[in-house]
Amino acid sequence: MRLALIPCLLLLGCGPMTQAEAERQCFERARLAQQPRGTLGVGVGSGGHADGSIELAVSSDFLLGRDPSAIYETCVMARTGEPPSRPLYARPDWKG
Repeated sequence: MRLALIPCLLLLGCGPMTQAEAERQCFERARLAQQPRGTLGVGVGSGGHADGSIELAVSSDFLLGRDPSAIYETCVMARTGEPPSRPLYARPDWKG
């Protein structure tokens, strides 16, 4: 009987995504379509050893020159079945 509950519990995690969560995830994808993002770190340890790191995120959408607004709208539609609550370029947090 307990084994029959496992598939049911797994399906609960596959429910529809909220509009807000889809827009948050898709906003990040649109940002990467606009330009690459990255961080650079430099430091010196207590033993005097220098250390550094670099992280760069480049999306295929950026490399192909896709419109961030179209990426955002398509992404939200794919996740929720509905258009975004507002266009990407109308969002106050978009710095295009």
